[in-house]
Amino acid sequence: MSAGKQGDALCFFINGKKVTENHADPETMLLPFLRQKSILQTNLLLFIKVMFDFMPFCMVPGMIRTQIALLEIVYFDAHAVLFLVFLQICNLCRCTGYRPIVEGCRTFCQEANCCQANGAANCCLNGEKNGDEPEQEKPQLFDKLDLLPLDPTQELIFPPELILMADTTSPQTLTFHGERVTWVSPVSLEELIQLKAKHPKAPLVMGNTNIGPDMKFKGILHPLIISPTRVKGLFEVSQTPQGVWVGAGCSLSELHSVLEKLVPQFPEEKTEVFRALNRQLGNLGSVQIRNVASLGGNIVSAYPNSDLNPILAAGNCKVSVISSGGRREVPLNQDFFVGFGKVILQPEEIVVSVFIPFSRKGEFVQALRHAPRKEASFATVTAGMRVMFSESSRVVQDVSIYYGGMGPTTVSAAKTCQAIIRRPWDDETLSQAYDILLEELALPPSAPGGKVEFRRSLTLSLLFKFYLEVLHKLKAMNVITDEVPEKIQPLPREIQPGLQEFQPVSKDQSNHDAVGRPMMHRSAISQATGEAVYCDDLPKIEGELFLMVVTSSRPHAKITGLDVSEALQLPGVVDVITTKDIPGKKVRTFCGYNEELLAESEVSCIGQMICAVVADTKAHAKRGAAAVKISYEDLPDPIFTIEEAVEKSSYFEPRRLLQRGDVTEAFKTVDKVYEGEIRIGGQEHFYMETQSMLVVPVGEEMEFNVYISTQWPTLIQDAVAETLNIASNRVTCHVKRVGGAFGGKVTRTSVLASITSVAAWKTNRAVRCVLERGEDMLITGGRHPTLGKYKVGFMNDGKIVAADFQFFANSGNTVDESPLVAEKMVLHMDTAYNIPNLRGRGTACKTNLPSNTAFRGFGVPQGLLIVENMINDVAMVLGCPADKVPPQPLLPRIREMNMYRGPSTTHYKFEFNPENLLRCWEECKRRSDYSARRGAIEQFNEQNRWKKRGISIIPIKYGIAFSDGFLNQAAALVHIYKDGSVLVSHGGTEMGQGVHTKMQQIASRELHIPPSKIYISETSTNTVPNTCPSAASFGTDANGMAVKDACQILYQRLEPIRKKNPKGTWESWKSPPTPIMDEVAVSDCIFLFVLRGPDLYVDWDKMEGQPYAYYTYGVSCSEVELDCLTGEYRTLRTDIVVDIGKSVNPSVDMGQIEGAFMQGLGLYTLEELKFSPFGLLYTRGPSQYKIPAVCDVPLQFNVYLLPDSDNPYAIYSSKGIGEPTLFLGSSVFFAIKDAVAAARSDSGLKGPFSLNSPATPERACLASASPFTQKVPASKPESFKPWALDI
Repeated sequence: MSAGKQGDALCFFINGKKVTENHADPETMLLPFLRQKSILQTNLLLFIKVMFDFMPFCMVPGMIRTQIALLEIVYFDAHAVLFLVFLQICNLCRCTGYRPIVEGCRTFCQEANCCQANGAANCCLNGEKNGDEPEQEKPQLFDKLDLLPLDPTQELIFPPELILMADTTSPQTLTFHGERVTWVSPVSLEELIQLKAKHPKAPLVMGNTNIGPDMKFKGILHPLIISPTRVKGLFEVSQTPQGVWVGAGCSLSELHSVLEKLVPQFPEEKTEVFRALNRQLGNLGSVQIRNVASLGGNIVSAYPNSDLNPILAAGNCKVSVISSGGRREVPLNQDFFVGFGKVILQPEEIVVSVFIPFSRKGEFVQALRHAPRKEASFATVTAGMRVMFSESSRVVQDVSIYYGGMGPTTVSAAKTCQAIIRRPWDDETLSQAYDILLEELALPPSAPGGKVEFRRSLTLSLLFKFYLEVLHKLKAMNVITDEVPEKIQPLPREIQPGLQEFQPVSKDQSNHDAVGRPMMHRSAISQATGEAVYCDDLPKIEGELFLMVVTSSRPHAKITGLDVSEALQLPGVVDVITTKDIPGKKVRTFCGYNEELLAESEVSCIGQMICAVVADTKAHAKRGAAAVKISYEDLPDPIFTIEEAVEKSSYFEPRRLLQRGDVTEAFKTVDKVYEGEIRIGGQEHFYMETQSMLVVPVGEEMEFNVYISTQWPTLIQDAVAETLNIASNRVTCHVKRVGGAFGGKVTRTSVLASITSVAAWKTNRAVRCVLERGEDMLITGGRHPTLGKYKVGFMNDGKIVAADFQFFANSGNTVDESPLVAEKMVLHMDTAYNIPNLRGRGTACKTNLPSNTAFRGFGVPQGLLIVENMINDVAMVLGCPADKVPPQPLLPRIREMNMYRGPSTTHYKFEFNPENLLRCWEECKRRSDYSARRGAIEQFNEQNRWKKRGISIIPIKYGIAFSDGFLNQAAALVHIYKDGSVLVSHGGTEMGQGVHTKMQQIASRELHIPPSKIYISETSTNTVPNTCPSAASFGTDANGMAVKDACQILYQRLEPIRKKNPKGTWESWKSPPTPIMDEVAVSDCIFLFVLRGPDLYVDWDKMEGQPYAYYTYGVSCSEVELDCLTGEYRTLRTDIVVDIGKSVNPSVDMGQIEGAFMQGLGLYTLEELKFSPFGLLYTRGPSQYKIPAVCDVPLQFNVYLLPDSDNPYAIYSSKGIGEPTLFLGSSVFFAIKDAVAAARSDSGLKGPFSLNSPATPERACLASASPFTQKVPASKPESFKPWALDI
């Protein structure tokens, strides 16, 4: 905070606590301010316990806040609460799958009394009851008696002091001076006009939803900002006979409220514009955004894909503007928007109010939009359409059509309108209009934003939807009497009750034994309330510096110059760290290849780290980094795509091959041979906590403490020690908890930690490094984009005889763990199927994109999608005669026919029993009622032309543990203190997956004490050395056994005391006169146990081995409904059956299953990384990169744990579950493909077709081949340079 010029004091309240800041800097965002002041480290607000019971999560307390606010709005209105939560919670979470949040809210709704809300296995809503079975105790997720009733009288009230300040008769202009920016808040319209006349370039800020992000993410500097939020003249609402004037300062939520109150007061024919605007407002941003974003700001921001501007323009709205030169009214039409982000207004003019007119009789207005995600997403294309008919006629008197997302501005389809005016509203008129519209809105193939064919088809589809809507209204008014096409109903959106079926706990198990029970995640409450401490929550140390990395702006170039002089002159900058400053190893070695920590002479991707700036604050470090000047000499022919890498033989070795049988000969014996391919895009980890670390020099003998968010503390310890050229015993790595990782906080984190440690060593000061979201996405890579090619030979009955796969992974510029990822694709290519002649080759391709790394599933989600797509193609090649209905749906029949059965051997000669795989398959078919629903879907598709449904059922066989045996070891340190409390340390890191909770349960069982007496503080290298990574779904297996054995040994050492008092309890043993420590040596109550895991291996020369300890099995059935005109879909229902042995904690495992499924759903249907033609990642934040939100959860989501399953290879017969079910998200992908196939059938298209992953609305729409998409001419790929690469 700058204390240069004296400004006003800023006063506000957080949770009822008054905060006064005397030196408020306008450039400081709220969240970092709260962190700096430690204001967030308080108990925010407990919501409802059920949310914490379902699973661990790293969700932000904002979700709790949003739900509390919704409850206050609609208190006791059960249906409205649930509906609003489903629609309006736009906070993102990467771990939970969102169901715990929705279920938490459901406890306030009427159906909360349903048996399933408390975890019952059979639900009255599902009509299930097992009358033949004895009634068993149902696992309880929570006890309602523990929950306090909602009491609205106890809510925090709006601070009276602020009310009095706002109501003062003589408000004063407020001014806040920052280091570079001054913020002025005037109180009158006259003062605002004077300020704007004097400073015409100063932006007006109301909700700061536009200027704020520009300043933070784009580095735009505004020396003066004017905030007229207290100018009452901007918030006035007045009504005239022609319509309503709404103050430009009104928030979008206030606009919605105004229009909602006006609609019932007038005849329906007068409120067409009002209702269209309200519908569009419901889809614009989130509640939080709409609460602060202003109407005037939304208009003059002039975003090309604006939601409101097209409908305001089509509805003949206008704005009233004022300046020192007077007041005038300006119509919102095609002349108002003059360029990207520019309008016709003069710089000194201020929008005071917006006029929204009443509609007239015979006039119809509609707003339409399409966005990459169903809610809380910038639109791809928006439209505002208005048509006026002559009285009692279908002849068009006037029409107005505007689009957003079809150019740099909101555009008018004026020629199309002219072709419609004075003509009847019928198919012939609209058919001609489509052709004119395509010609009028001709986007160039390289247009910014890409998706050109899709966007052009959307203009036609949205016009067609408007046409149908109006046609049905004319029919209802008896203006037309002939038959009209089907009305397109919105996709279903209301969430239905789901079901979670746990495994019952044995009656013989002690009530005090926590194992197998749905115990709450041990830190769930502190995480949900904001009390949990993450790396960046650690208090600032005196003299602490902040590190900001400087990255390459070229994909392939020599570094010819590095000038840091300007950066070193900036305020607060302390030093610039380059590779020359590294005292030890300047590289990290992965898979036999060296990777530079900081590039010295050459860069090989955009985003490669070159140097780092350290300064006294993050803001100063950021400015210093921007001031570093780097000159380059470009090198020829950068490689970006897999095809380019294959063409130039750009690979990382080794390349892997596995084979069984004689594939070549087998192809000669089959009835049919088919060759195909599919692409799977990359995926960003998008953990909620970005890469974060704090390196602190202890002050003597080169000792360092590293506080870090990582999956592998020992790797960080080794990396820092090697980089600083010191012994590992001088480095202690501490991990309290990790805010999500998914594989992304292993190798990439070690590189960043090494650089940060050099800065701490050189300056001898603590150095913190916390990447911003955009930096994290640019630098750290993600899941490998993959190209799969296959050749399959099969018989006419669907039996697959031979298959040959090639897996190509786009590794990026460094090796990281890419060869291991390609290996795992090959190892899992048999999945659930026994193909007698099978061959697979895995290749890691070297390109000039940022290095990709481990990601949940480690190549398996890519590889198995390729295999399942091959199965899908076999079914589509075989097809089914129209006059013959097969005994069961073709695809499941082919899958079943080719599954492993009985004692089996994999393609790497490992014997296993697939019995539980087949049980999961049959159970999922039964639970999902697959056959009956397939028939209902076929009937639905026959009755609907523009909407189709699809269903798919997908199995998985997933190998658990590391294929390199040395990585499967673990250790645990257990302390028993004098008061009887127990401290457990182990090698696993808590990432939200609940490993600490499970260790607590295990120790509780083995020591025969309640879990409340057991504490796990952190994971650190000075308590448990030489740990292995928390990965490969093996954390509980390895660490759990170590904790179990350590506790058993300690329990045996306490045998003498138990014998003296055999009827005593833990409390009596620790009480006088025979306290534990009087009878047992201190050393006997501290035990470190090191466990060596299974000796797993693969002999690649012999093509055999045992790479996995056992398999986790699962099956998922999903049904979707697809809008063929836009590609939008809803997952109507998902049923999952998973074999996880005997679960240690079913609620935690259930959360892992659902969270992984949703992450898989994102991978296969939603999340899309976009790179420029020069290798720059476009999608570097949540506004460009869409992960699943609440709206993407299946509307009915049922998960069942397979009963009566044993696993002798893991602790308490459990199974690893963190990764396997991610692939089950592909059931949604194949359900979409099934729906697309039905749409293509209506267009006369049969047989296999290409649908790459993710199956975004764009891909689904274009693949559906509707008459509108077929109207759009495809551009020749070689005739233009695309906006984005096809990675």
